[in-house]
Order: sequence, then structure tokens, then C-alpha cells
Amino acid sequence: MPAPLRVFPYLALLLSACAPAYSPPTGDAAFRAAFGADGVVWVAGGRACVARAPGFRVVCPTLPTPVDVAWNAGEAWAAVPSAGAVVTLDRAARSVAVGRVVALSSTRAYREDGSAVTYEGAAATGVAGAPSAALTGGDGADYVLLAGNLRRVVDNVVTEVGAAPVLVSLPTGVRSADVPTVVTTFGTYRLANGRLERSDGTGRVLVSVTHTAGRVGQVGTFIVTVSPAGNIRVFSETLDLLHESR
Repeated sequence: MPAPLRVFPYLALLLSACAPAYSPPTGDAAFRAAFGADGVVWVAGGRACVARAPGFRVVCPTLPTPVDVAWNAGEAWAAVPSAGAVVTLDRAARSVAVGRVVALSSTRAYREDGSAVTYEGAAATGVAGAPSAALTGGDGADYVLLAGNLRRVVDNVVTEVGAAPVLVSLPTGVRSADVPTVVTTFGTYRLANGRLERSDGTGRVLVSVTHTAGRVGQVGTFIVTVSPAGNIRVFSETLDLLHESR
């Protein structure tokens, strides 16, 4: 079960000045997750949570409506547009005033107008327009979904026209996919049609297990999934179930 909610006192100061109303994503677009060496962080139903490896204990602080989450330097962050800030979700409470952020990568926060800022509050390269998603690729560059295309931020090059809705990190960058996917040295893992599948480089399915809808990623040597309800499942690379939190 999720740990008891806790309130970050500094948000009261951030919210004391009213900001214009922001309409967060709805439906499946409102469920986002980020995976890293430290664990998994996600936002669903207007609540952001984090579960750190190896125990994957779920922590869900009380926040105004968050719209995206990411890992940066071992910290789990959430974007809170109504507060004009990004905030940490556990451990030492931190907030950085960054404006009305709509998407996070592991390097920066993207505002409604596409301008960007780092987690230290410094200006960074952005894009023209509000991205619907952002991800830092294995090449260290940021990629965003913007107006239906996948765009590399550093040089503003469109790498995919008519991109699919899910971003997938690769050693050479980022690609899009129709379903939640993670590419690892063990194979490619997909959540589709009520199954979690592992396939090889040719696309041949090697093993699959029954699984509800969610997101999938890599945490260390584990394959980890999270559902919108916050159920965490941890698998070995061969999809043996190692741990489940409900």
C-alpha cells in the first residue's frame, strides 16, 4: 500500500499568488512514468508518486495537480504548473521556481511556450511550442513530441514525422512507439494486448506474461512496471516475477 501522504509546507508560499488556470492532460496522456537507476516515479489521476529500489516502497506526497515527473541526479521530481515550480517527491524537500511547466526530461523542464530551464533554475535550450512529452536519450540529448513530430532539441531537427505517442530511449537517441516499450541489453519489452512481452532484435517474442495496462521501464538490472493505480511489479530479464507491491 502507498505510504501516508505528506504535505510540503513550501507549496503554501508558492500558491499564495494565484496563477492562471492550467488544463492538465486527460485520459491516458495524464498517466506518465519515468524510470531510472533509483526507481520509478509516476503521475496518474492528479497524484505523483515515487518508489525507490530495491524495496519499491510507494511514497505519494500531497501536491497541487502535477502534470509530469522525471529523475534528475537521483531525485524524483514533479512538475506543478499551478505553483509555477518543479518539486521533489521524497527525501529532502526542494522546489525550483520555473514557471508553468508542461513536460519534464531528466535534464530540464519545458514550459507552455517551449522555453526550458534546468533543475537548478538556469535557462536551457528549448523549442517553439508546448511539447506533449519529453525524454533524454541514451546519447544525452533531449527529444520532445511537438505538434505530432519527434524533435531533437539541441539542433531542432525533426527525427520522426507523425510520431507515435510513447517515447523510447535508445543508446543512439529516442524513437517513438505505439505502446509502452523499453529497450535494454536483454531485449525489448512491450506492454500490449494484456501482455508484457520480451522480444529479440528481430521482433520475435521470446516470452510473455499476463499484465494489465501500465508503463514499463528498466531499473538497474530489473524490468519494472507500474499501473495507474500504483501497483509496482518487478521482473528479471526473463520476466520471472520478483516483487509486487499493491
